[in-house]
Amino acid sequence: MRTNFDALGTEWTGAGSAAHGDDDGESDTSRLRSIFISDVHLGTAGCQAEALLDFLKDHPSNYLYLVGDIVDGWALRRRWFWPQAHNDVVQKLLRRARKGCHVVFIPGNHDSFARGFIGHQFGGIHVARDTVHKTADGRTLWITHGDYFDAVIQCAKWLAYLGDYAYEMTLKWNRYLNRLRGHFGLPYWSLSQYLKHKVKKALNYVTDFEVAVAAEARKRGHDGVVCGHIHRAEMRTINGVLYCNDGDWVESRTALVEHFDGRLEVLSWDTLIAARTASETKVALAQVA
Repeated sequence: MRTNFDALGTEWTGAGSAAHGDDDGESDTSRLRSIFISDVHLGTAGCQAEALLDFLKDHPSNYLYLVGDIVDGWALRRRWFWPQAHNDVVQKLLRRARKGCHVVFIPGNHDSFARGFIGHQFGGIHVARDTVHKTADGRTLWITHGDYFDAVIQCAKWLAYLGDYAYEMTLKWNRYLNRLRGHFGLPYWSLSQYLKHKVKKALNYVTDFEVAVAAEARKRGHDGVVCGHIHRAEMRTINGVLYCNDGDWVESRTALVEHFDGRLEVLSWDTLIAARTASETKVALAQVA
């Protein structure tokens, strides 16, 4: 397995891909102060790498936080899967750092191999166990992946591996199902999110996780917390603490962003694409008229 991760290291430091090149064509018109993304799961077939590349191209930022599970080491141990689009994501992140964006990578449970490099930086990307971000309006946000608050990860890792395999299979079935739905002109639908919302224990797990993470942020004296891990984008106040989960880039394709006035917002790439399509259609109709 060392050979595969050596190959991954080569991908991270190699030259920019021909597909996207060094000229990103980014525009300051949609620049954000900060972007928080997690649970990209590079190295899996379910990773929405192309959508993430489009999102990053459309949204340059001063700060970029990679809040864990960017690379899926668990999946890569089972089977090596690294298409060009996944390499393009890595190159995009490295270019962001080279251009002066402050990029911080906080490893999660799926890319815990990177925790051996905490305190170091690679290509300008800083690796940290956790960190604190101060918003433009003066609030402090504690940033952590969140797996330390997952009892399954901490106490029964074998069960976590089993759950990960089941989740991967669900995503596989979901891809087949959505190909069929697309054939009939139906929109994307998430089987795994449907199952999570239907299973009471899963909902209780999510609630317990959110409360625990918010409580730790409050204990540390922060105004809020930003995390990932559970693949559920959310922004709400829990016992006086702002809880923010940036979601994932496997199903929901969401990111937490900070505007230049300090305002925080969860952006959905699907919603942004729908708005863009509607705008382009409106312009096209206006031209015809």
